[in-house]
This record gives sequence, structure tokens and C-alpha cells, in this order.
Amino acid sequence: MDSESPYRIAAGALLVVLAAVGAIFRLRAARSGEDLRPQRRQEGAPLLALRAALGILFIGAPLAYLADPPLLAWAAVPLPGWLRWSGAAVAAAGVPLLFWVLHTLGANLTDTVAIRRHHTLVTNGPYRWVRHPFYIAVTLEIAALGLLLASWPAALGLAGFWVYLWRRTPLEEAKLTERFGDAYREYAARTGRYFPRLQARRLLGGK
Repeated sequence: MDSESPYRIAAGALLVVLAAVGAIFRLRAARSGEDLRPQRRQEGAPLLALRAALGILFIGAPLAYLADPPLLAWAAVPLPGWLRWSGAAVAAAGVPLLFWVLHTLGANLTDTVAIRRHHTLVTNGPYRWVRHPFYIAVTLEIAALGLLLASWPAALGLAGFWVYLWRRTPLEEAKLTERFGDAYREYAARTGRYFPRLQARRLLGGK
């Protein structure tokens, strides 16, 4: 067994689990039979192109590594073993978070800014504290797997992912506001977009 084999086994297992979790909830959401392609185009060509490029990177790089690690030798970062295994542990710990987010989102799940016919405003579970916990869960997995694979393109992909979110999230929230009106505005006022909103009174020790 070569030195990369344990990391490959761990990465392969994690990717299978993540793919299975994503597939389960996407298939459940797709049971409605809605055609969301017209709404997907509302993201605009630049965002769709960026998403396609990120998809190729996030799928292609791990598969290349699993197939033959030397294929990504040019992108390797000399990380210590403890740090790579820490990445594996964080990625594994992030799976329940991802499951919780997707389970809470339920049939509202889409891969675009689309709003389903029977879309509901979700404010429970992790959505009680932040409006987009799914993006945080994905960020956690990308960063952790990047450490496990010891590959710098993960950092590049993560930067690209946040550029994508920076441009897409306002579009998504505009559609939610259009659909739910004041209910969404009130929800947005008491929650953070990506991170929990700390109340000033709490920081000052107030009740």
C-alpha cells in the first residue's frame, strides 16, 4: 500500500456518502415533476458558466485523484498527515450537518434560484439562525476535502464558489421576497445571511 492509499480510501468513502446524501434529497424534490429550466436561465450566462466550471473542478479533480494520484501531482501541497486527517474528520462531521440542512429544506430544494409552485418559507432547523446554511455546509466540505486531498485547486474552487454565491444569493433572496413578501423580510431581519446574527444587546451582556 502506497502512502496515498489511506487518504484515497477516506476521500472515496466520503465522496460516496456525500453523493448519496445529495442524490437522495434531490430525487425526492424532483418528484414534483416541475420543469425548472426556464427559471435557471434567470441566473444569467456568466453565473451559469461559472457554476459549470466549478462543477467540473469539484467533480473532476477528486475523481482524477482517486483514479491516479500522480495525475494531480502538479497541484499537490506538502501538508502534514495530521492536517490531512483533520480534514477527513471535519468532512465526516459535516455530513450530518448537510443531511440536517437538506432534510429541513425538503421539497423546496432546487439547484438554481427557482421557486417551486408549492414552495414554503423554511425557518426551522438550521434555518432558524441563518438563511443559507446549505452554502455553509458545502463550504465546509470543500475546505475539508481540500485538506484531505492536499490539493491547492480546492482553495481556488472555494474562492470561485464564494464569488458565485456573492452574485447569486441576492437574486435568490429577491425571488423569495417576491414570493413571501413581509414574511421573508421579517425573517431576513432577524437572521444572518450565511452566519448567525449576534444581537448587540447580547454582546453587551443585556437580556
